[in-house]
Amino acid sequence: MFIHVEKAKYINDYKVWLLFNDGAAGEIDLSSELHGEIFEPLKDVSFFKSFTLEGHTLSWRNGADFAPEFLHEHIA
Repeated sequence: MFIHVEKAKYINDYKVWLLFNDGAAGEIDLSSELHGEIFEPLKDVSFFKSFTLEGHTLSWRNGADFAPEFLHEHIA
């Protein structure tokens, strides 16, 4: 089964609630994952919370995204 993000809801700071196509759901805090040039703009919370669901995962208009498998492994 390929893991897909079905729903995502901004919580606060760098936390997002996610629902996956296998029924798993939970929160993830991405604050410690914002390394590198592509993720630098996400350190601005107003930009961070502008994510959309594209390609079955969280995506931002600057091209940043996270693999859905990574997100799935790190939800709490």
